[in-house]
Amino acid sequence: MPTVALMWEAKAAPGRAPELLAWARGQEPAPSAVPCERREHFTAPGDRVLVITWWEGGYDAEVPELPDPPAQLSARPVHRWRFERV
Repeated sequence: MPTVALMWEAKAAPGRAPELLAWARGQEPAPSAVPCERREHFTAPGDRVLVITWWEGGYDAEVPELPDPPAQLSARPVHRWRFERV
């Protein structure tokens, strides 16, 4: 079965990176017919937070995305990407 990876990246508002990371860690994926295989959290310079989730299914699989964070935690709109394992 193929695997799709969803990447969610947000830049924290000034001084809010720890809160943004805590918020992202606290978000549970919406119920889905497809179980989440794996989920990891990363940080990077510039107060960026990245969440990658892996799901069973192809590129167009219907799997839940992380929502946008509260406006006060984010410096800009969230970036999202989807990748299929090859």
